[in-house]
Amino acid sequence: MKIGIGNDHSAVGMKNEIMEYLKELGYEVVNYGTDSNESCNYAAYGERVARAVAAKEVDLGVLICGTGVGISLAANKVKGIRAAVCSESCTARLVRQHNNANILAFGARIIGIETAKEIVKAWLDAEFEGGRHQERVDMIMAIEESRTDS
Repeated sequence: MKIGIGNDHSAVGMKNEIMEYLKELGYEVVNYGTDSNESCNYAAYGERVARAVAAKEVDLGVLICGTGVGISLAANKVKGIRAAVCSESCTARLVRQHNNANILAFGARIIGIETAKEIVKAWLDAEFEGGRHQERVDMIMAIEESRTDS
């Protein structure tokens, strides 16, 4: 499985550690993030990973910024993306099982590296349960289809 990872300037160190962790777990990792500590715009990296996931260049995505929120908001603007911000492993597991989240986001200023690893592992180990959850995901995607942009 191939994982795309993106980040802004606030998360370079955490991104590098998560990339190594993913490789240790046996995943192929594609770096779409910045490797610079110079201030940059998280939205560009959220969009970059989201477009790679939507185009099936990678199977799933991981996004990291200061809080995880801004970068996930940008990712969620891309059609077909369900990016979820998680600060603990229970939610990470549930967003895969119930929401079929294809991008995980978290904040380098919010959680430490060991918690980040636990979150990533829980999310990757979980599988979408389908059933009643599929109907709900379909409803979310229908909202996206009906959206009218001005």
